Amino acid sequence: MNEELKTDQPADDAGVYVISVAAEISGLHPQTLRQYDRLGLVSPNRTGGRNRRYSLRDIALLRAVQKLVGEGINHAGIKRIIELEAVMANMAIEVARLRIEVDALVEANPPRSLIRRNRTEVIVYKDEV
Repeated sequence: MNEELKTDQPADDAGVYVISVAAEISGLHPQTLRQYDRLGLVSPNRTGGRNRRYSLRDIALLRAVQKLVGEGINHAGIKRIIELEAVMANMAIEVARLRIEVDALVEANPPRSLIRRNRTEVIVYKDEV
C-alpha cells in the first residue's frame, strides 16, 4: 500500500467512540442510543467488557434514524427501511459486479454483425366490398 494514502483516521466502520462521545456527535441522549441498540436499529461494536463502541457509520445511521423519527415513522418502520436500504445497496454492488463481468465478456467475445437476410415482399390483399 502506498504510504502517502495512509491516514491516522480510523475506518468508517471502526468502533472507536464511546456512547457519550457518540451521543454528543449525533446530538442524541445516551439513553436514546441504548434504546436504538435494544430495538436493533443501530448495532455498535462491543468491547470485551460489553461496552458499546460506535463507528462513524453508526453515528450517521443514528442521525438517519432520528430524521425518520422526526418524520413520524415508528421504530418498526425505521427498522424495515434500514433493512431494505441495506438490501438495495447489496443489489447495487451485485449489479455493478455483473456489469463489469458482462463488459469483460463482450470485450473478449465481440458480437458478430447481424447476418443480413434477403427481404421478401409481403403483399397484403384488401377485400373490396
